[in-house]
Amino acid sequence: MAEAPTTESVALGPSKKSNAQETPLKNTESKSLKPSWRELTVSFVMRTKVHGLKFIFSPDKSIPQRVIWIMAFFLCISLLCTWSRNRILYLMSYPAVTKIYMVWAHNMSFPAVTICNKNVFRVSTLTKEDLYHSGYWMDLMYHNHTVMEKSLSILRDSHKQGLLSLLDFNNYNPHPDYRINTTEMMGRLGHQLEEMLLDCRFRGEICTHKNFSTIYTRYGKCYTFNSGLDGNPLLTTLKGGTGNGLEIMLDIQQDEYLPVWGETDETSYEAGIKVQIHSQDEPPFIDQLGFGVAPGFQTFVSCQQQLLQYLPPPWGDCKSTPIDSEFFSTYSITACRIDCETRYLLENCNCRMVHMPGTSTVCTPEQYKDCADPALDFLVEKDNDYCVCQTPCNMTRYGKELSMVKIPSKASAKYLAKKFNKTEQYIGENILVLDIFFEALNYEKIEQKKAYEIAGLLGDIGGQMGLFIGASVLTILEIFDYLYEVFKDKVLGYFIRKKRPQRCQSDNLEFPENPTSPGVTPNHAPRAPVTPSGVTRTVSDSRRTCYLVTRL
Repeated sequence: MAEAPTTESVALGPSKKSNAQETPLKNTESKSLKPSWRELTVSFVMRTKVHGLKFIFSPDKSIPQRVIWIMAFFLCISLLCTWSRNRILYLMSYPAVTKIYMVWAHNMSFPAVTICNKNVFRVSTLTKEDLYHSGYWMDLMYHNHTVMEKSLSILRDSHKQGLLSLLDFNNYNPHPDYRINTTEMMGRLGHQLEEMLLDCRFRGEICTHKNFSTIYTRYGKCYTFNSGLDGNPLLTTLKGGTGNGLEIMLDIQQDEYLPVWGETDETSYEAGIKVQIHSQDEPPFIDQLGFGVAPGFQTFVSCQQQLLQYLPPPWGDCKSTPIDSEFFSTYSITACRIDCETRYLLENCNCRMVHMPGTSTVCTPEQYKDCADPALDFLVEKDNDYCVCQTPCNMTRYGKELSMVKIPSKASAKYLAKKFNKTEQYIGENILVLDIFFEALNYEKIEQKKAYEIAGLLGDIGGQMGLFIGASVLTILEIFDYLYEVFKDKVLGYFIRKKRPQRCQSDNLEFPENPTSPGVTPNHAPRAPVTPSGVTRTVSDSRRTCYLVTRL
């Protein structure tokens, strides 16, 4: 009963008691209002950790002091922005550094060793059919199978009577259905390892030609030790130095060398073998990457394994994607070049060389002479745009140091001649010893790493922020919090006020403090109950329901 007059006085405002209650209600209202963006800005400036702002806006400072603080503040901001821009540009340049360090190991995998005789065809194994079909390739005959007189004169001077008799095709009639097989011919005419290999030892244990795998290169039939193929397990070594690697004695068989009567890719001016030391994951590329070993010498090859790790673009230029090849599964520069050369010959000659992978047709000797050899020589020597092979991101290579001594000595010449049933002159001209070993049981790791990353950028910028303006990550959060409050007050507040319901005409009625004023009858003022939420419900003449928020 005591609340009825109070409710009526708020709705109509006629009593003096309501004036007494209006002052505390206004104070309550002012405390509940949110601060404006100006107040938020003042509050932020006074409490922020950014050095200088509070002194710029401080009312206790004189104008000259404020000017000095403004100049100092913007100077520090400029230096901070300049340094930050420099660091960001440095990060966007994707710098990299190369680190080199040694790694010691208890045991190491021995590399693959490929050897090739410099001579492709053995003279004693040539037949009349071989010469008839491949004499043009060997520059012995013209394309019509007529023997060159220049070649015959050279053969007469070199006393190769057996070869001269094979070149007499007066009464020779080739078989009409005969089709020469270049791969079979190279395998049959090439030097056989079981005849060349006089002695073989690995870590002091005897090895044979069965520990080698046959492979074809541009030198014809070659052999690879420790290839991991043909069921032979990969070999390891437990120590460094001589006697802990591969040691072989070879007879290069110079008497079997094809006489040089012209400049062809299949004839050689040198005597000896070509050697390449490589990992099992990459094929040999011995004609380009091999080193020579001469007869009459024992050659020591001290190796050191090198593991190289490069970064892909944009930090480096290595190839990180798998190889797009139908011949090789692991990418390497050698595999890329062989794959490229194979595709080049297939496009230009419609055939492939014997050493090239794939199942396409192998070039005949005539195709070797007319197309394959000239095309491949042009690709290797002059065309630098067709075969562009990137460096793999991970690769293994072997550094080498070579030294040699004369063999045989005068003391051992007779013994070796008697042991192998040869003359001393033959031993000096044909025998060589190759000793391949690790210098030490360690490997060199060359690793390319990113020189600057996001963590370094944040550290540098954070340090400069602390140095110039005394800010940190939390200070940045303070700024974002301030911006959010301003955004909420200006933007979100605008949309909230725009969506607020329209006030009806009855809400705008103003009643005088004296209910008995002329023209106003207290009975005409509708009495509306006050709801618990402080909202007075009023019904207008237009039969609309509006809500008037009272100052409770």
